[in-house]
Amino acid sequence: MKPELRVGVAGLGTVGASMVRQLQKKSNAFAARCGRTVRVAAVSARTRGRDRGIDLADVTWFDDPAALAAAPDIDVFVELIGGDSGPAEDSVRAALAAGKHVVTANKALLARHGVELARLAEDNGVSLSFEAAVAGGIPIVKTMRESMAGNDVSRVYGILNGTCNYILTRMEQDGLDFAACLAEAQRVGYAEADPTFDIEGNDTAHKLAILTSLAFGCEIDVDAIYLEGIASITSADIQAADELGYRIKLLGVAQRTDTGIEQRVHPTMVPKTSAIARIDGVLNAVAIDADVVGEVVLAGPGAGGNATASAVLADVADIARDIRVPVLGQPVAGLAPYKAAGMRMHEGGYYIRLAVYDRPGAFAEIARIMAVESISLESIMQRDRAGAKAGEAGAPQPVTLITYETTEAAVKRALATISAQNVIAGTPQMIRIEKLA
Repeated sequence: MKPELRVGVAGLGTVGASMVRQLQKKSNAFAARCGRTVRVAAVSARTRGRDRGIDLADVTWFDDPAALAAAPDIDVFVELIGGDSGPAEDSVRAALAAGKHVVTANKALLARHGVELARLAEDNGVSLSFEAAVAGGIPIVKTMRESMAGNDVSRVYGILNGTCNYILTRMEQDGLDFAACLAEAQRVGYAEADPTFDIEGNDTAHKLAILTSLAFGCEIDVDAIYLEGIASITSADIQAADELGYRIKLLGVAQRTDTGIEQRVHPTMVPKTSAIARIDGVLNAVAIDADVVGEVVLAGPGAGGNATASAVLADVADIARDIRVPVLGQPVAGLAPYKAAGMRMHEGGYYIRLAVYDRPGAFAEIARIMAVESISLESIMQRDRAGAKAGEAGAPQPVTLITYETTEAAVKRALATISAQNVIAGTPQMIRIEKLA
């Protein structure tokens, strides 16, 4: 049997504690599968005395994660601190420079510094593994980087944030508004006290940036992602989607176009018949469209201690087995510079909700503006205004439009013109409709 693999773990929160617990609990089985003993030799965390339900009696404690990362008594450094700078970045750089293999669940760090860290790993002949950084327990990184090496990917998309998916699911199933669902998600622990990072789409964007690099062999560029969160979604949107045969999901989408690579995160109407529409609650799913295999969809738990720890342990197992692959699917020198496609050139159908003043000529003006932008309408739904009272003539009336395929630029120009004509109240709602199998 090969020499023991000594692991150092920085960060003993939910994921770190679960990872250590599972490795200790299944040490014999893990050794049999990997062909060598794997042992947690050292750890680092902010608080020593906290009861984490794991045995640290024979484990060396480091107060400084960067010191742990460079320690001569470990072979693998597992970074579970989080954040795109500070101790997480410093310790990962220290480990790679010291010739240690690194396993991380830190999507923010990789989205900001992934290419540079991959180059540092290559220069020092070690692995930088990050299965846990994208979609939790779903083995999407290994699938894209290794299992689909013989495919050319045209599009990758998915539900990459469980908090947003939980909120949208509850809005649909229980008829609750966004604020009530967010409060419930916070109460049961699916949303942070400050949920901004999740509901505005930033978490999804970090994960998408990594998937984009793996899919298209390009450098990571998280700043090129078009970003739109779910806070503007209303019960009226959810109901309209249902009646039209759609469900609303926050998707991260990356696809290759004639002008470059398009990356976008936004609420999306997806057909109820599509696989992605059936993913509810806190689950995640990632779909890959490729030339040889066709469409592949992977679904499962996208967060949580055990699910994320499972992905961390999978990376540790690969290192124990001496499995080495390029960090981003190919050597850094072979990565193409990221070339962004114009988001405003995106083509597809659109859902538009307007509060149209109930007076002569208002809708005719809207139709005229749409025609000027060559936008054809597939359907129009007009509802009686809720709570209307006698004498309210002229009050805004909810109107829903579904367009045939058109461009993002045309829709935004039309809505800007409509808003300036005093024929609608408030801000128009626009949700993209994605073509899915």
